[in-house]
Amino acid sequence: MRIGLLGGSFNPAHGGHRRISLSALTALGLDEVWWLVSPGNPLKPTQGMAPLAARVKSAIAQARRAPIKVTAIERELNTRYTVDTLRALRRRYPKAEFVWLMGSDNLAQFHRWKDWRGIAKMMPIAVIARPGYEGSAVASPAMAWLGRFRMSAARFRQRGEWSAPALVTLRFDPDSRSATAIRRSEPEWASRLSPIPPRDQITHHPIETGPIVLQDKAEAP
Repeated sequence: MRIGLLGGSFNPAHGGHRRISLSALTALGLDEVWWLVSPGNPLKPTQGMAPLAARVKSAIAQARRAPIKVTAIERELNTRYTVDTLRALRRRYPKAEFVWLMGSDNLAQFHRWKDWRGIAKMMPIAVIARPGYEGSAVASPAMAWLGRFRMSAARFRQRGEWSAPALVTLRFDPDSRSATAIRRSEPEWASRLSPIPPRDQITHHPIETGPIVLQDKAEAP
């Protein structure tokens, strides 16, 4: 299995997440995409952050009838940093070939993540262009290092075996949808969902509503 990993708050998930995931799946020749719904992220304010179960439910609804699986496995793994999450996933699923998917807004600050070079050496990275972040992403310290490993999506898709570091940049038609806009227009969206806990589509365990657990992906310890 060749699997794309897309992490985020999904507060809430929306059609833009689905669109970029399916576009990346086709462009990179993936079998499926996993949405890693984060328990919490200190780079985003906790005010307005819906409970994990609600965010997972919104993601499951958006992923319906698509080769996308929704998981909150980071809470089960008890990993605080992305690099640790990815290492744990590789240990748990040794036969899977993973590629990390992220927007160019994240690439612009990727050098602030714990052991970001370790992430790049662990699995290929596909960066999805986002309007307004191209300049800062290109000028970032991470891009200065990763740039030497760039390759086209066509070349990446045709390779028999994946290796890392590898960087693929993807450009799709801009999508104006955003979680911020949805929260602004419908601030009570989470309260309208069923109280029944959703089931993790990877571990198959129920996801109970609980306190937000902050994951520090901005600075090394």
